[in-house]
Amino acid sequence: MKKYLSPGLLILFFVLSAIGHYAHWPATLEFFIAAIAVIFVAGFLGKATESVAHYAGQRLGGFLNATFGNAAELIIAILLVKEGLFDMVKASITGSIIGNLLLVLGLSLFAGGLKFKVQKYNVTLAGMNGSLMIVAIIALFVPAIFLNTHVLHEEDRNSLSLVVAGILIVAYLLWLVFSMITHKNYLADVTESGDQELPHEHEPAWSKKKSILYLVVATVMVALVSEWLVHTLDTLTSRFGLSELFVGAFVVAIVGNAAEHSAAIMLAMKNKIGAAVEIAVGSSLQIALFVAPVLIFVSHLFGKPMDIVFTVIELAAIGVSVFIAKSITQDGQTNWYEGFLLLAVYLILGVSFFLV
Repeated sequence: MKKYLSPGLLILFFVLSAIGHYAHWPATLEFFIAAIAVIFVAGFLGKATESVAHYAGQRLGGFLNATFGNAAELIIAILLVKEGLFDMVKASITGSIIGNLLLVLGLSLFAGGLKFKVQKYNVTLAGMNGSLMIVAIIALFVPAIFLNTHVLHEEDRNSLSLVVAGILIVAYLLWLVFSMITHKNYLADVTESGDQELPHEHEPAWSKKKSILYLVVATVMVALVSEWLVHTLDTLTSRFGLSELFVGAFVVAIVGNAAEHSAAIMLAMKNKIGAAVEIAVGSSLQIALFVAPVLIFVSHLFGKPMDIVFTVIELAAIGVSVFIAKSITQDGQTNWYEGFLLLAVYLILGVSFFLV
């Protein structure tokens, strides 16, 4: 019975969300059904990605999990760009970064730390992740400082945004080459080189071909439900008096991060903390270094150029998140209290954004 409960609920809420969208149900009801559907579909996506990761290896698996986990955020953001809702796009990017660094990573360290006293992973990888996070912060801070202190023509603003976006994309692609090819063993997780068998290890639920098929199906489902969700946001913000900043940074980001939540926490509880950190930190890096820059180029394709200038509040939130995450992960070992500290910072930011 339990075996069929989750797939049944997944199909049920997906179908209800589709009916609600095309039958034009009340926007609030549509939003809540779509949000629940996204969570179930993201869980399905996370399970499919974990299954593929079993065949692809832990580091590549973590990258795949982060990439497909970000599918919801990317699709939602592209749809928002198409609608010209740039403030909400930037808020959702901010929310994705702080959500992964504080909420996903925090829950993973907390859950894993309750089961295992201290969990260790590659300290070199932790240092590299920290350096990349700082690069991402610099790339967001510098344009904001220059564009807010000097009056530039719109054409110059767009040019600077495109140049910075291009550099970030190149930096991210070279990072993939460095971490996946040229220095793969150098950054291998500590549990991979040890002789000990990982606790609670088990075979994936599906075969290799079925895992890939389900991964594609889940991604398509995420794309559809995300589009249905986006159409309800305008009504939601006006009806409940919520700011675009809060909706983008927390509501959209939490729903979109459901895949990373499920996968990272499950891996942390299996003592695969390296893979869990790779998903959480890798996902935020992917958002900052790849997804955000890609959205700048996509906005030009739609004929509605978006700049890379974030508000002071958004920059402060990202900066604080990077600072605490780097501080906690740089020693290559974690415990439950460090997870709690990340969650505490997330709650502080959440309340602050809500009251803005």
